[in-house]
Amino acid sequence: MSDIVKPASEKTLFGHPQGLFYLFFAELWERFSFYGMRALLTLYMVNVIFEALSTRDYAAAAVYASYGSLVYASTVIGGKISDSILGMRASIFLGGILMALGHFVLAIENNAAFFLALAFIIVGNGFFKPNISTFVGTLYKDGDTRKDSGFTIFYMGINIGGFISPLLCGWLGQTYGWHYGFGLAGIGMLTGLLFFWSGIKKNVFGDGGKPPSMEVYEKKVWGIPQKHLIPIIAFLSAPLIAFLLHSYKSLGGEGSFFEDQNIVNVLFKLIGVGILIYMISIMLKATLDERKKLFMAILITFFMTIFWGFHELHGSVITLFAARNVNLSLINASQTNALNSMFIVILSIPISVMWTYLAKKKLNPRTPYKFGMGLVLAGLAFYAVSLSGASADENGMVPFSYLLALYFLISVGELFMSPVGLSKITDLSPKRIVAFMMGIWFLSSAYAFQIVGFISKQLAIESTDSNVGGFDTLNVYLDGFSLIAKYSLVAGVVVLIFAPLMKRLMGNVH
Repeated sequence: MSDIVKPASEKTLFGHPQGLFYLFFAELWERFSFYGMRALLTLYMVNVIFEALSTRDYAAAAVYASYGSLVYASTVIGGKISDSILGMRASIFLGGILMALGHFVLAIENNAAFFLALAFIIVGNGFFKPNISTFVGTLYKDGDTRKDSGFTIFYMGINIGGFISPLLCGWLGQTYGWHYGFGLAGIGMLTGLLFFWSGIKKNVFGDGGKPPSMEVYEKKVWGIPQKHLIPIIAFLSAPLIAFLLHSYKSLGGEGSFFEDQNIVNVLFKLIGVGILIYMISIMLKATLDERKKLFMAILITFFMTIFWGFHELHGSVITLFAARNVNLSLINASQTNALNSMFIVILSIPISVMWTYLAKKKLNPRTPYKFGMGLVLAGLAFYAVSLSGASADENGMVPFSYLLALYFLISVGELFMSPVGLSKITDLSPKRIVAFMMGIWFLSSAYAFQIVGFISKQLAIESTDSNVGGFDTLNVYLDGFSLIAKYSLVAGVVVLIFAPLMKRLMGNVH
């Protein structure tokens, strides 16, 4: 049975399929759980899990990077299983249950439980995240002009969840204990699943999201129907992933080939080499026009990876910087994770209106220029905060306004790049490999966390003092931010210089 047999467009709300709003709230609560937990994660590792280590910042950075990489890589596998066997409904339920389980296991005060909890969230996210976004598209017929605004409403839900959750989970974690914050994240996930379940009960999705083939869905492998086998395998894979996360230490000593490389780092390097070889073979078989556009798709993905690598530091280094060196007012360090989503919610519509206005005036910049400006804005964000040392007080604490400036600038940069990039991948990729290229796009976020890990390790503070901060940490962070600013600014300027050439490679794709 096809996923787009019967779009549920006959039931509308505010001019959109009713199902959109059930998916909106399901995703809002899922992102509430995901970002609420992430806001606490680095601080929890530094202050609890690795508290006794002088290298606790390094250990937390390594685990955070592995977690982030595996979370995004899992979406490629989960999406593939959904497309071929489970369908979107069963995948979303399976993913949601595993993620809720992970959040509740996090509420257990035990180091082994900690790694197992992260593993459940990784596996669950792989099934949930790619499918709920795809499900939105199935609510609209091909060519439906409401589709873009439908996705805009849906993404607003993501950022509302991302804004509220760090504030609430961060407050609970700080006031009553870490595990209350993690527990609230789990309740958020279950709430999202309840919204999705009620949508199915009211038949607002029509026939959308059912298994692509009931025969394949029911087919027995090792005597077990695939509909039951996949959840069993998903559940049993969690201990293996927990082992990968726990193996955060370097495989080799100082000066060796594997210095600063753990199992997950090596795994992603091998995957990267495999993808590169496969991409070269595709390019060799492609037509000249396809080759030009594919090359641009790869370039866009590469530049997006760099941007996310700097952007995603707000869950690790920037949170620690906020805790140790920023005079925060009204919010605590974990709650600063809400600032990015806050600015996205505030700025999404004005920037969207700006692009529409420029398009009418025939001044809307082509994609390469938007990407170049996005990287320049990220560079300016880190440059602004690197200047904060001049305003530090006698305790090595800098004004909150510098952190606000960083989040404002990097959020504008995100809106210049992220919404544009996803649609351009589908436009630039030959139809026969568009699903593969979307997988590569998702993997770019996984590789971004490898950048996050590398930077976070370089800026790790060695100390057994749980209250380390002030001038002991300030210059380490500011020197690091200054270096990131230079890399991002250079990358942005290079893109802007070569934008005319990239524009030609894109051909008729805007």
